Amino acid sequence: MTERRDIVILGSTGSIGTQAIDLVRANPDRFRVVGLTAGGSQPELFEQQVAELRPAYSGLGEEASVEAASMTADVVLNGITGAVGLRPTLAALDAGTTLALANKESLIIGGPLVRERARPDQIVPVDSEHSAIAQSLRAGSAAEVRRLVLTASGGPFRGRTAEELAAVTPAEALAHPNFAMGRVITTNSATLVNKGLEVIEAHLLFDIPFDRIDVVVHPQQLIHSMVEFVDGAVVAQLGLPTMLVPIALGMSWPDRVPDAETPIDWTKAADWRFEPLDDVVFPAVTLARTAGERGGTAPAVYNAANEVAVDAFHDGRLRFGDIVATVQAVLSEHDVPSTEHLTVDDVLAADTWARARAEALLQP
Repeated sequence: MTERRDIVILGSTGSIGTQAIDLVRANPDRFRVVGLTAGGSQPELFEQQVAELRPAYSGLGEEASVEAASMTADVVLNGITGAVGLRPTLAALDAGTTLALANKESLIIGGPLVRERARPDQIVPVDSEHSAIAQSLRAGSAAEVRRLVLTASGGPFRGRTAEELAAVTPAEALAHPNFAMGRVITTNSATLVNKGLEVIEAHLLFDIPFDRIDVVVHPQQLIHSMVEFVDGAVVAQLGLPTMLVPIALGMSWPDRVPDAETPIDWTKAADWRFEPLDDVVFPAVTLARTAGERGGTAPAVYNAANEVAVDAFHDGRLRFGDIVATVQAVLSEHDVPSTEHLTVDDVLAADTWARARAEALLQP
């Protein structure tokens, strides 16, 4: 019998948080929520969650999330969106708690800080691609891994030329073929910035050099990612394009939660397709590799400039094709600090500078 785990959920009203709560409801013998926080955009939903789950601690805002992440618990699930998730991530690591990490930004912008504080196996990835890699890595030793292969849907504009992307509207950018996500993440999937962030994340999580991390377009998104081993074998994790399995594994790692998701129906015929990534039309992944290889605060600048550019696009101040161009311009002006030991202040200062510089470049 698996012992019940005490779970802290950060970002409880978002997509990750609400699905996590669904899993808690379905498995009351496995999970108990002891901490619950949210950003505050949906206060009525948060009040309902608190009334139902009756956690020992609940609160709204960043400071509440930092406090909750410091609690005594078995797992902290960080489902916060954005750079605001960094301090709660560090708080959970300092508390020695297993961190189920869906907040990729905290790892992207605070990579060296996070890696310094995390003990081996303390972070369990919740992004579907990185969860797939973590599962596939069970098939061999670290020394046997040749490369990681991240899959990408290609977004709603797969196959289009740069000229065809010039007149793309925000509504079109939000029409993801497989997922319903928030505005920033959905737009990032359309520009492939999200995949660029995931390449940096994979490097930081699994300590694999950038030249051994590939991206392949797989529109059906039934293969979530793969690991290629030195003997030529490729191990992949398959499943429906949802987040339920990664979230369940994040809360229960290394154990699996029975019936967390409906399996693929193998009685139905299906065609699976793989295509190379068009780095010319979608340069975001190449740019992310550049930022990741520069290291330090460069990934934080990449992330922050992109968030400003995405907002400008949805506000009608920037064309779709200029989102990544804006990120590249800001990144080219950034001087990465020479110090080997970054601080939270260094990272947040770079984030602030990048946002201000991107806004300045967007002025007419």
